[in-house]
Amino acid sequence: MTTQKRDYYEILGVSRNASEDDLKKAFRKLAFEFHPDRNKDKDAEKKFKEINEAYQVLSDQEKRARYDQFGHAGLSGNGGAGSGFGGVEDLGGFGDIFDSFFGGSGFGSRSSTNRNRPTRGSDLKYSMDLDFEEAIFGTEKEFDINRIESCSKCRGSKAEPGSDSSTCRSCNGQGQVRRAQQSAFGQFVQVTDCNACRGEGKTITNPCTQCRGQGKQRRKRTIATTIPAGVREDTQIRLTGEGEHGSSGGPPGDLFVVFRIEEHPFFARDGINIRLDVPVNIVQASLGGTIIVPTIEGDVELTIPAGTQNGRIFRLKGKGIAQIQGTRRGDQLVKVNLRVPTKLDNIQKELLEKLGTTLPQMGDEEDTGIFSKFKNVFGGRESS
Repeated sequence: MTTQKRDYYEILGVSRNASEDDLKKAFRKLAFEFHPDRNKDKDAEKKFKEINEAYQVLSDQEKRARYDQFGHAGLSGNGGAGSGFGGVEDLGGFGDIFDSFFGGSGFGSRSSTNRNRPTRGSDLKYSMDLDFEEAIFGTEKEFDINRIESCSKCRGSKAEPGSDSSTCRSCNGQGQVRRAQQSAFGQFVQVTDCNACRGEGKTITNPCTQCRGQGKQRRKRTIATTIPAGVREDTQIRLTGEGEHGSSGGPPGDLFVVFRIEEHPFFARDGINIRLDVPVNIVQASLGGTIIVPTIEGDVELTIPAGTQNGRIFRLKGKGIAQIQGTRRGDQLVKVNLRVPTKLDNIQKELLEKLGTTLPQMGDEEDTGIFSKFKNVFGGRESS
């Protein structure tokens, strides 16, 4: 005869619209009450598994939705595959309750880190200033960093050269000690670093005089690197192994170089393109001609056709920035900035006035269509 599974909401004692906080509070309360290490009732273990299974399903939004719609059948018969009570980490936050009460590792499923194992060194970050040309063309740079390195005298052993270290008697070289602790909930085991060797697993009778038994020291180092052409402020260069040294034979970290690039007085970067505004007077724009345009590689000639309008952009192929990864090179985009003179002498004024009498007036020739559009938009009518 098959035993019918109980409703998960009923097991936790919550309503069907219970929030995540409601579920968590209910689970923690029941987990304390029925955990087998505290409750010696013969049915406590069974009830605890049932509570854990219900919480594992209802705390998962997808599983909860299937359960609400199809019941236990919607879980493909595995009932959420509850994780039992083999480890505190599996109890949806239950372990941190024991940490807050006992300041340790609960039922022994967690352990302190043995400091004697090889540990990778920390990564470092260095911000480098570049001017516009250095970022565009690339360069060679040297810079200084301060980093933690293995002691040059003891080479990280922490002991004076020629002296030996011995296995810690307090922890037998484990670097950790386990202490049983009685409480109202039963017996708990707490795992902590050994106080005698500070988690190292060994004791040093003659510490290194240069690093004072630390095994490390801070050193200033000069690093040389190649900056590729085309770097941007979001570019990051990794110098493998140039970070801080590791511990107990662990590998060094890496050094990451990031950039701060100064703005150019008149060039502006646009991806792999370069933008430049060039001033053009009304005669050049009207009659056309050749002007000299600066580029990052020197001056070039640019032909301006007659009738060039303000804001027109000309493209100089291949005069931009090289891609860091790839063979493509950008262009230089030259924008015409029409300059209208603000100060004229008498002769210039007289010439412009004569020129003005020969040019189309507002509303004449090609401008007639424009004025007609304005009148249509605003409902204007020609005077009769």
